[in-house]
Amino acid sequence: MLIKGLQKLTLLDYPGQIACTVFTAGCNMRCPFCHNGGLALGEGGEEISVYELLAFLDSRRGRLTGVCISGGEPTLHRDLPLLLREIKSLGFAVKLDTNGTNPEMLESLMGDGLVDYVAMDIKNSPENYHLTAGLDGEAQSHLFEKLRTSAELLMKGRVDFEFRTTLVRELHSKSDILSIGKWLSGDEKYFLQTYRDEGDLLVGGFTSYNKEETEGLLAALREYIPNAQIR
Repeated sequence: MLIKGLQKLTLLDYPGQIACTVFTAGCNMRCPFCHNGGLALGEGGEEISVYELLAFLDSRRGRLTGVCISGGEPTLHRDLPLLLREIKSLGFAVKLDTNGTNPEMLESLMGDGLVDYVAMDIKNSPENYHLTAGLDGEAQSHLFEKLRTSAELLMKGRVDFEFRTTLVRELHSKSDILSIGKWLSGDEKYFLQTYRDEGDLLVGGFTSYNKEETEGLLAALREYIPNAQIR
């Protein structure tokens, strides 16, 4: 597994846990607003061996309670289950950040008790997903079936989870938000996140919705997902 970053302490990435965040390299999407552009391309960052990571975690037992595995896209790495098994053996809760494109691995991780919390990014409405994910239209149908399967697995409630969408003015309309709501209608946790230009973008030039506009989109989404919130 290629690990290209470690945030040694976070109170935000893993709800309810004092955690660290591990960043894996490489992603199968090319979201133009991605704030981890270097990681998505497998570039930049300081490589950390699995041995170094586990040694760090061992030294933090009793001080940290959780580990967030992010990226990039962690499920691209076939040895992810082995890493998570080691982390769980040290007594940490595990959160996985994923784009949902590997439902087979997601189901296996949940079935084996290797994840305690999953955050799945919802990039956009079904009809505009490929545009926001930076993929061509030919990939849309195959891609979306995998996303739909992952979402359905999570909504069965086997582990705690959330869906989240980063709002970008140029990529998300009210009709997109309504379409997402119809797709994922239910009482799950769902967060709208405000886009911020944090410097390591694949493509620049995007802007954010203001507070009032975001609240209007939230109100529209809540018609279908009553527990939706702004983060």
